Amino acid sequence: MTIRKKAGAELPNPLLFNDGRPVRTAADWRTRRKELFDLVVAIEYGGIPPAPPATRFEELHTSAAGSISGAHFRTLRLIPATDRPFSFAMSMLIPPGKGPFPVVLTGDACWRYASEAVAAEVLRRGYILAQFNRVELAPDIYNSDRVSGLYPVFPEARFGALAAWAWGYHRCVDALSGMDCVDAGRIAIAGHSRGGKASLLAGATDERIALTCANNSGAGGAGCFRVQGPGSETLADLVRTIPYWFGPRFTEYVGRETRLPFDQHFLKALVAPRALLTAEALGDAWANPPGTWQTHLAAREVYRFLNAEDRIGIWYREGVHNHGFEDWLVFLDFADARLRGRFTARRFDINPFPDMPAAFKRKARRGR
Repeated sequence: MTIRKKAGAELPNPLLFNDGRPVRTAADWRTRRKELFDLVVAIEYGGIPPAPPATRFEELHTSAAGSISGAHFRTLRLIPATDRPFSFAMSMLIPPGKGPFPVVLTGDACWRYASEAVAAEVLRRGYILAQFNRVELAPDIYNSDRVSGLYPVFPEARFGALAAWAWGYHRCVDALSGMDCVDAGRIAIAGHSRGGKASLLAGATDERIALTCANNSGAGGAGCFRVQGPGSETLADLVRTIPYWFGPRFTEYVGRETRLPFDQHFLKALVAPRALLTAEALGDAWANPPGTWQTHLAAREVYRFLNAEDRIGIWYREGVHNHGFEDWLVFLDFADARLRGRFTARRFDINPFPDMPAAFKRKARRGR
């Protein structure tokens, strides 16, 4: 495999402050984390819409879930307290029993990746499955005129669709955290492809989320802009075909990726020390599997610094771009292990590219 590494493409060090000083303590990391947040979220995603003071919900429907005895289904309308009216729907499948239960939350209801078999497995393992349709927050349409979803709620803001979708995850967490049936300390989120980009951004920007999984998320998600596998999506591809996912400043770095003050390992590092899983497919060239390995290695240094290396994982399967039953099983195994202390024989640290040199130099990782 030929890997394209741009000239001067060593990944920037997340454990060095913007002025070059090393991060030495956990308190330093909190300050450095704010620098990372400001860099990545502002430049790449156009900022995140502000959080409302509260999010209430209305019950729209409840019924028994016929596939599992004792389980039940709820449909809610979430109503954030914004200056201009806005609401969106969230559904829940709740397992039998008293609870409170951990939660698996996805914004991919528009794509129906959580099949009946997936839903049954989530319930069998004792999780609530919560879903919302992220395109209610922002349409996934090229040249959208920004007149629907969140755009008229925050008319002066310049956030892209990914930030709006991430905001949707956050508002679902608002609602879930206030429910008696929910274990608010064990909310896990997942998304696939563009939904994986959104879930990674959501997990990076909301510390209430205990576990984040990005499945086949590629460029703008877990992929790398400085290190590219053959056939992988580039920043130029993103700006040409789907610029509305991102903030307006991001276009300035097309052809100048090495001038970006970050790469996607900074986004992953924002999740630390909370649990993070990147799930990839070796045949999914467009999503840049080798570049994703590089961002994993670099973000792992932050987890190591915080004594949380076991909370970051990566997993590769054979096959192409998909979010199938196997991917969900891997995610649930990771969640069981990291959130519930259950044993799994599955490994989340296998290197599928043993001959590829690292693009991040570990010698300066701790600055000590």
